[in-house]
Amino acid sequence: MDVAALSTRLSMVASRAPRPVAIARVGLGSMVFAAGVHKLLDPLAWTVYVVDWLVPFLVVSPVSFMLLNGVLELGFGAAIVADRYTTFASAVAAVSLTATCLYLAVVFVLEGGLFGDVLARDIGLAALAWAVLVDSLTRTTRTA
Repeated sequence: MDVAALSTRLSMVASRAPRPVAIARVGLGSMVFAAGVHKLLDPLAWTVYVVDWLVPFLVVSPVSFMLLNGVLELGFGAAIVADRYTTFASAVAAVSLTATCLYLAVVFVLEGGLFGDVLARDIGLAALAWAVLVDSLTRTTRTA
């Protein structure tokens, strides 16, 4: 198949695809939901991201913190996927992921590059969450 034919075929497929923002919304919601499920199934795996100097600032144990976050992420992720209360849920995701990026950046600097791979990924996820939020704020009919 030549490049022109491939381009034509891809254009035809893309014309039947959901809107890019819908794909972004479902992707973000699925990621948040999946993270919540994993935090509930294996909260100990997530406590690795709680560095020693952060522990005194938590009002609960790191495992309890992850379990609480897991429950919240299930709800927010499901709301984003279902496109219900999308503005609120995506705002929570955007702010949470941005705060996580800031925390990871501080850890990266103070702990000799620790969690740099997670920081790089979460910057993209935070941007995705902000894009979904902006779209939900600009839609004329929405469930806020």
